[in-house]
Amino acid sequence: MAEHSSTHYQVLGLPSTATEREIKIAYRKAARNSHPDHGGDPAQFRVVTQAYEVLSNPAKRQLYDRSYRAASATPSSSTNAGTPGAGSGAGENDFGSSDAASGSAFTTHRSPQSRNLAGEPAVYVPDYGALDGTVPLLPRPMAAQPVHGAPRKRGVFGASSRLAREARTASLIMQQVLPSIPAARLINGLTAPGGNGYLDHVLISGYRIALVGSMLVPAGAFRWDGTVLVHGSKVAAPPQLIPAARALQELFPECNVTAWVCVHSSTGNLFEPVIDYTRGGEPDGSALVNVANAARFVREVKQFLASGPLPNVVDLSVLSRLLGGMY
Repeated sequence: MAEHSSTHYQVLGLPSTATEREIKIAYRKAARNSHPDHGGDPAQFRVVTQAYEVLSNPAKRQLYDRSYRAASATPSSSTNAGTPGAGSGAGENDFGSSDAASGSAFTTHRSPQSRNLAGEPAVYVPDYGALDGTVPLLPRPMAAQPVHGAPRKRGVFGASSRLAREARTASLIMQQVLPSIPAARLINGLTAPGGNGYLDHVLISGYRIALVGSMLVPAGAFRWDGTVLVHGSKVAAPPQLIPAARALQELFPECNVTAWVCVHSSTGNLFEPVIDYTRGGEPDGSALVNVANAARFVREVKQFLASGPLPNVVDLSVLSRLLGGMY
């Protein structure tokens, strides 16, 4: 079975929505079972105590959640054990290298072996029907919700235009991506890993994560050179998503993470602007950052999510950690 380090919630056997009272009760039970005076393991008792010290303090708990819940030191059986595409090197036989530090990303070509289909009903891991009294990481209604959070006002300058752009992207995803992939979940408004800014949207399906930003540009033809959009003598730089994509890849090694920029035209036409790509710049998921107009963004991000090894899976551990990062 694959091994991974448990989060503080898992150490105490709690859902991520646990109340202060539930945390206290769970700690007392876990401490009693692991205390050395009762024949327990001293190392496990220290882990239980550390988990309680963090989760019982509202400020520490918020920081912990927004750090995407760095795992504790004690390994436990993974909820993804035996699951293709989970654990180390997710889908490495299907998708090639996952070296995020080098800036490479996963390709979306399909392997000849049979795979689950993105249009199949969502399957939860672990299965709610097989918990045997174990507290789920997320309540089922929350896990079944396709959209979490909303664009929120932050900053002073340009807030209205940014909110309008984010709302347009979120609406596009809800209308044209989510209906065709039942397991896909859209999370709006996350803190960037390390607390360096914010992320507009994250799309997850199975073990693929699409970090999504957006731009609004005037009508016309543009060229994407792999770094900026060029329009005549003017250039437009996309959101800086590479650091966040690399950080998320490190935090979620069981997933394939890439970044996407949806470029909206001021005309409202989904097929504008027209973007010409230099060699290697095509937005097919093979680059760490993929830039496309709204129509192509929808097509390519659906392909990226659907071509993963288990696109119909909702992994409760991954989803609950991402939800903890919402600001």
